[in-house]
Amino acid sequence: MSGTADTIGWDDFMRVQLCAGTVQKVEPFPEARKPAWKVWVDFGPHGVKKTSAQIRSLYAPDDLVGRQIVGVINFPPKQVGPFISEFLLTGFHTDEGVVVTTVERAGARRHAHGLNALT
Repeated sequence: MSGTADTIGWDDFMRVQLCAGTVQKVEPFPEARKPAWKVWVDFGPHGVKKTSAQIRSLYAPDDLVGRQIVGVINFPPKQVGPFISEFLLTGFHTDEGVVVTTVERAGARRHAHGLNALT
């Protein structure tokens, strides 16, 4: 991307609520148009939220349960077929599929904590 039309201001970024959470449950989503999982994540004080994620090419359910991920939790709910997605699971597209953004730190799998941008 290039040019000013693709840029956002710092104030725009500060409105995005990125939060770390622990994956609690993963289920198949056979109704999805593209292969996807239904994923439930505990975001601590923000509660458990669910999403649909097209990450089946790289992750089995056992790879995800207990893992700390990063989600955007202040998007409005979105209808995805018969399922309501409550947050956006962050990740990076690769040739092999989407790589989920994870948190690496001591004790990360025990607690969910919100992340704030550093100034």
